[in-house]
Amino acid sequence: MNNPYGEEAPLVDMTDFTNWIVQEDDSLLIVNKPGWLVCHPSKNGPMSSLVGVVREYTGADKLHLVARLDRETSGLIVFAKRPAVARKFQMAIQNRIVKKAYIALIEGELQEARHVDLPIARRRKGGGPVIVKSEVSYDRSSQDAVTDFIPLLSQKGYTLCRVQPETGRKHQIRVHAEEIKHRIVGDKIYGPDETLYIEFIENGWTERLAAALPIQRQALHCHRYDFQFPEGTVSFTAPLQADMLAFCENHMDLSATEITAAVGQAQQ
Repeated sequence: MNNPYGEEAPLVDMTDFTNWIVQEDDSLLIVNKPGWLVCHPSKNGPMSSLVGVVREYTGADKLHLVARLDRETSGLIVFAKRPAVARKFQMAIQNRIVKKAYIALIEGELQEARHVDLPIARRRKGGGPVIVKSEVSYDRSSQDAVTDFIPLLSQKGYTLCRVQPETGRKHQIRVHAEEIKHRIVGDKIYGPDETLYIEFIENGWTERLAAALPIQRQALHCHRYDFQFPEGTVSFTAPLQADMLAFCENHMDLSATEITAAVGQAQQ
């Protein structure tokens, strides 16, 4: 299914959803979410959000979403089927005994790894037209934020990279990418012009957005989780979504073999 490119998302087809399942057992349901779908229920019914679809699929009255993703970020979503399982995985995140890795497409050719240790806060009122934007800040409300950007493949003005956040601040990867002048490709808020985000919310995908952004959503994918429990590490991985693969092929002249090999490095 294609991206909606507007405020009204299409309804999920259950046949499509079953292809998104990475793993399922009595305790967990792991899903590779596409980059056009919201996590939480919306006004358009159960098949318009990932939580709604999972409820329909499992028949469960209550689900436990371990961690969410922004609508335009694709990749791993962990659902726990029982409260005790949810508590175990959520406490792992809270206690920072989980490692998380993303695959991102960034602007520019990053030649060496960058370690970014810069605090983040919500942007002050009057700082710009998008009120949900965050920024690097040293005021009282800021929180520590640390992100590592590791280049995998760089050419044609773009870099496919592994991104490892050590902390979990809102929009952390996108804020840090903008700060180091290697913005996430397709980012409507932290990209070339934040008014693109407002236009997208009001009018959907327009000619102006198409001219400004080479891909129709932020090219950020939650690729891997490693939950480092005392009894052993539990890991999940999700392959890249088709739109990011196509970007690498069409804009970076990379072959499927090269992309697969590079993403494989991100699992090491």
